[in-house]
Amino acid sequence: MTANVGNTDRAIRIIAGVAIAAAGVYFQSWWGAIAAVPIATAFMRWCPAYAPFGISTCRVQTK
Repeated sequence: MTANVGNTDRAIRIIAGVAIAAAGVYFQSWWGAIAAVPIATAFMRWCPAYAPFGISTCRVQTK
């Protein structure tokens, strides 16, 4: 599994995940459990939705 989630994308996913979890707690809804998806993909640095399309938000390393 090659990393395809860059630093900016990772930060956005963590912030969105925390916001979704907070909204789920505030509204007492199970929708807050959806927050696990962006948080997990941020920490794994791999997004399964990006893989089939060849998308990567990681920086290209130059030699």
